[in-house]
Amino acid sequence: MPLAILQARMSSSRLPGKVLAPVLGVPLILRAIERISRARTLDGLVLATSTDPSDDPLVAVAETAGVVVRRGSLDDVLSRFLTVIDEFEPDTVVRLTGDNVLTDPAVIDRVVREHEAHGADYTSNAMIRTFPRGLDVEAVRSAALRALSAVDPTGEEREHVTLGIYRRPQRFRLHAVTQVPDRSDLRWTVDYPADLSFARAVYDELYRGDPLFGQDEILALMARRPDLRRTEADAGR
Repeated sequence: MPLAILQARMSSSRLPGKVLAPVLGVPLILRAIERISRARTLDGLVLATSTDPSDDPLVAVAETAGVVVRRGSLDDVLSRFLTVIDEFEPDTVVRLTGDNVLTDPAVIDRVVREHEAHGADYTSNAMIRTFPRGLDVEAVRSAALRALSAVDPTGEEREHVTLGIYRRPQRFRLHAVTQVPDRSDLRWTVDYPADLSFARAVYDELYRGDPLFGQDEILALMARRPDLRRTEADAGR
């Protein structure tokens, strides 16, 4: 089964320290891990962060919670992933990011199952975006990441891990996961203070009644509370 690699750092340019911001009294990163751990298609999770001292508080929180943590380059995130792959030897890794505190386990499972069914090197629900931003899932074969590393990827490709794969459709087999209706206008990730306020409001409304809430429950909440609706047009506001 695939291994989830959760990419996170403290030095966000837009909202520094966001991964430790409290969401219902628990650090955001642990809320994200709580949700990821409910996916049925994963064979464990590793938090991949950097060796930069700024990430020491993140490591302390994660390790205290029993999360497996590995550290590597701050900017060369591809090498960070390859270090985890070399140690744990998964056939496939599922790349997730720590700012997606509303990630949906059911969406993770769908991406993984389609990845396996299509025999792809890379599968994502963000290549052709129809899911809300913040439900992004990428499944990639470890062999594909190793092959990418061997072709001297650019600095940008090393920072963004999978960019060099979907930039090379002639070399790697790609598969896009989409849904109907298209919800790509919705913004559920956490990059700005208002994004964090939105995520906290969703947890305040849904978590106590249903800790397993997912995309459908958030959509139903926004239908009842249109004042909570947040779209890509709101980014930065």
